[in-house]
Amino acid sequence: MDEDLTQLDAAELDRRVSELRERMRPVEDELTTLRGQRDLLLTELRRRRRAADRTARADLKSAMREGKFPSVAELVAAGESGPLEDFVYNLKTGGQVRLGFPGSRNQSLTFTDGVRIAHAADLAHASQLYAAGWELGSPGRPGIRVHFPGTRQERLVPAEEVYARPGERASG
Repeated sequence: MDEDLTQLDAAELDRRVSELRERMRPVEDELTTLRGQRDLLLTELRRRRRAADRTARADLKSAMREGKFPSVAELVAAGESGPLEDFVYNLKTGGQVRLGFPGSRNQSLTFTDGVRIAHAADLAHASQLYAAGWELGSPGRPGIRVHFPGTRQERLVPAEEVYARPGERASG
């Protein structure tokens, strides 16, 4: 449309707008139909993804109950070594968590001797503290500080209720 529209009267402009709307109506109807079909397919994909997530979580919880994965307490007590990042941590409910404070770059475990606290950034240091009689937690607050990935939501959880399974870094 390279013509000078300022030369047209209002009636001609209204006629052209009406004509364009009539030409657009079938395209808009088809677009509405296509969007409906797209949304139906996206709903089915979400349903399948949720079902797969539910099954994976149930399988994980079953494996934890069967003892296939150690709790963090068992991992530390066993004298394991290596980075905490070599494991993926899950609550006994199946939800994935990270160890330590939200927003920190690296995962950590907090130990106490009843008065002082120490942070272990790897399993070797955690095992040394545990062997020296230190307990997981802070004075008067036993447990492990965990947070949910991507959030600032944190909790203090008993060490027996957080399980460690080999992550991709450890198996790769």
